[in-house]
Amino acid sequence: MSLLWEMMEEELAGAFEKAGYDPALAKVVVSNRPDLCEFQCNGAMAGAKAYHKAPLGIAQEVVNGLAGSRVLENVQAVKPGFINFDVQGQVLAKLLDRMEKMDRFGAAKEGEPEKILMDYGGPNVAKPLHVGHLRSAIIGESIKRICRYMGDEVIGDIHLGDWGLQMGLIIAELERTNPELPYFDAAFEGEYPEEAPFTISDLEEIYPRASAKSKEDEEFRRTAMEATHRMQQGERGYLALFRKIVKVSVEDLKKNYDALNVSFDLWKGESDVQKYIPDMIRKMRQKGLAYEDQGALVVDVKEEGDSKEVPPCMLLKSDGAALYTTTDLATLVERMQLYAPDEILYIVDKRQELHFVQVFRCARKAGIVPDGTHLQFLGFGTMNGKDGKPFKTREGGVMRLENLIREIEEEMYAKIVENRSVKDTDAGKTAKQVGLAAIKYGDLSNQASKDYVFDVERFTSFEGNTGPYILYTIVRIKSILAKYEEADRKIPEEDLLAPASESEKALMLALTGYPQAIESAYAERAPHRLCAYLYETANAFNRFYHETKILSEEDEKRRASYIRLIILTKKMLEIGIDLLGFSAPERM
Repeated sequence: MSLLWEMMEEELAGAFEKAGYDPALAKVVVSNRPDLCEFQCNGAMAGAKAYHKAPLGIAQEVVNGLAGSRVLENVQAVKPGFINFDVQGQVLAKLLDRMEKMDRFGAAKEGEPEKILMDYGGPNVAKPLHVGHLRSAIIGESIKRICRYMGDEVIGDIHLGDWGLQMGLIIAELERTNPELPYFDAAFEGEYPEEAPFTISDLEEIYPRASAKSKEDEEFRRTAMEATHRMQQGERGYLALFRKIVKVSVEDLKKNYDALNVSFDLWKGESDVQKYIPDMIRKMRQKGLAYEDQGALVVDVKEEGDSKEVPPCMLLKSDGAALYTTTDLATLVERMQLYAPDEILYIVDKRQELHFVQVFRCARKAGIVPDGTHLQFLGFGTMNGKDGKPFKTREGGVMRLENLIREIEEEMYAKIVENRSVKDTDAGKTAKQVGLAAIKYGDLSNQASKDYVFDVERFTSFEGNTGPYILYTIVRIKSILAKYEEADRKIPEEDLLAPASESEKALMLALTGYPQAIESAYAERAPHRLCAYLYETANAFNRFYHETKILSEEDEKRRASYIRLIILTKKMLEIGIDLLGFSAPERM
């Protein structure tokens, strides 16, 4: 909770109790009539029925008890029973001085730090990243940063798709086109070449070609399935090729994720957990959980009270092949054995919710995950184009992620050059920073579970609720501070003065909301809460900036207080954007 809220509710609780009423009625809310007051309390109306009194009478008694308050001012009882009030400006100034000396400016975490394992990313190897991978990476990275900021130990795992039929398709196609490679010579006993016989560009051509061929040529499909099986059974040449495919793919993935300022602690994939599957299946059979149904091995996971049908969790297909459910369960086995996390959080497309309901329930029934470990599925919505359909290229195809990033950077570069705001030599670097802010903020400012429209023109605007607008605000503060220091003035250390204007007070009020914004973003795993706060604070600063002569203020103490206030604003905004996963340039 905001420290300001605690102070206000403590004052009100004392007044309610003094008047003979339950102090729990002293709940503060932001006024829905800011033209009349900053805050209000509706407790008198809530208590009217319990105390059989008119709400306005109760409100007036409470207001009488607030005479001489050291926190509140302009306190009034208003029909039908509202208690309206403002906060004293000096209280805000002292509170901000106090917050500046506190860890995380007063944002606190309930309970002890936890170990959280986060599953986000989830790309398949040998395939290029496309816009469908964007949300998992961006949302996951921000939540990881927020949790770490609040003191938790967080382990981020990309969880690669690297053990399925796509591997067999690539191997089969390579053997068809390059049969002379030593990987396909059963008699070869030497060391395989250190360098892969393909590049990432080759793989990006080989896989779709092989995939298309498998749909038209049944014999090739059977060959690919056999190659997959032989690889999974550990055939030396096929396994060596598999490792080359993964190595080349991961190098490319890291380059693309670096461009998004997204990183992972673990680069594990489905292949890493194959060794756990046989024992896991055996134990489920022994417990009587797993049984055969039409040749497949399944576990019942439906529960009383289910409003929708929850099918059995399938462990093995009728041909004995494992599925995503199998590898996800085996991954939980590994995660509990190696890391013993307090929470495992999946940042995945919300259309996979049923899959994770099945996996979580099966893991609980089988004892893979104890009751004390929290399993959470955070499903995100679709990123759509202006037509309301999933985002595509102009030609109607799925857009590669690197192409989207390039398109945004080019848009930002054109705007920066047009504004002539930075030197041409710096424009490219600045465009990358601002472009990343446009992409990330454009996504994160929306509630994760909802679909949203990716509007390049709007997201790259320097006005409105956008990443570039937040950056522009920070750069504006940097510019003011640079001019202040150029005049041979030292950064002041004096305490803040009470606000001298409505806009200054509004900025102070916005800054006191920092702990509440961080705590809600953390508790709800909701970066959009943080985005809303940053936008509100940026708006408050810009209003203050336009109405105040900061550098030309003649009163030296007042000018010093202004500088202290905007430094604090800059600190909070910069921490905020770092938690979202981007940074601000020096100039724009």
